[in-house]
Amino acid sequence: MREELLSIIEKNSRIDLKELAIRLGEDEINVVNELAKLEQEGIICGYHTLINWEKTNIEKVTALIEVKVTPQRGQGFDRIASRIYNYPEVRDVYLISGGFDLLVTLEEKSLKEIAMFVSEKLSTLDSILSTGTHFILKKYKDHGTIVDKQIKDEREVVSP
Repeated sequence: MREELLSIIEKNSRIDLKELAIRLGEDEINVVNELAKLEQEGIICGYHTLINWEKTNIEKVTALIEVKVTPQRGQGFDRIASRIYNYPEVRDVYLISGGFDLLVTLEEKSLKEIAMFVSEKLSTLDSILSTGTHFILKKYKDHGTIVDKQIKDEREVVSP
């Protein structure tokens, strides 16, 4: 039940508990208890709403910042990652492979706010060697959801 439950709520965290129980073939109380266990164990870390900010009057700029760091002895990348994710401006922090070590996501009101964060806060941290900033110009699909439903699927159908 656990894997199927997680798959369903990952796609729709607002699903009605009764409907969820029916889809899982379980009693509603069992589903509620399992959700509580998953939250307690830190498997479910939160519930989020995906918003297409382009359809609002609210300005949002999203940036992906690649960060190259010197890992700390005995702590690897965890200590510097913790310092970075504790800034309220930071949305995501990932340890990545390739030419950089961390990928940091910021969402601010302007390019200038992001540039100020990178130059005044991020780049000044000990063990940060370099950064590379990339701005998201348009989101087509986010967290597995197509954001702009007007885009038509133009892939060819392949049948055996």
